[in-house]
Amino acid sequence: MERSNKFTSRLAPLPIDNIDTDQIIPARFLKTISKAGLGDQLFYDWRYDASGKPNPDFILNKPEGRAAHILLAGDNFGCGSSREHAPWALTQYGFRAVISSSFADIFRGNALKNSLLPIVIPLDKLEALFVAVTADPAATVTVDLEQQVLTLPDGSITNFPIDAFAKHCILEGVDELGYILQQQDAISAYEARRPITVNTLA
Repeated sequence: MERSNKFTSRLAPLPIDNIDTDQIIPARFLKTISKAGLGDQLFYDWRYDASGKPNPDFILNKPEGRAAHILLAGDNFGCGSSREHAPWALTQYGFRAVISSSFADIFRGNALKNSLLPIVIPLDKLEALFVAVTADPAATVTVDLEQQVLTLPDGSITNFPIDAFAKHCILEGVDELGYILQQQDAISAYEARRPITVNTLA
């Protein structure tokens, strides 16, 4: 995992509520256990027509969508099944964050484990962001993970919540196993203090 803290990006607006994980990455693409190539299958049934040609009206097929590293989505993003392939596909495409007014719990957990920031903001600010990016597709926002602050296109800021442990891991660029390995000195010291017991039943 790469360290992540502060970055600025355009937004790819997808103003649809209740986008589920089967829309994010259709079930027929779940046979792989590798993340490689999943970015090409992100939102596949919306992104391509029945013959496999790109849908020119879909945001990821437009220049402004391809330039964005933040997805701006409707309410209750990531509902449905618990497939971890959904955040895999989003990160493989190049997204570093998704902004919404709410996320499904399992998706949020899977996203954080894959360094994808699920940024929750109030509904009125989400609606204002959709208006701003419609008026100016080149509008940007800045994410400051350490301060948990999102700077909006008009310069105003809003705070967002994040699990403290997940924040630490993303800032440090480690997953859960990596975090445990960082504690090796403390683990070794604890093991050295433990009394040695002898199995007398043998």
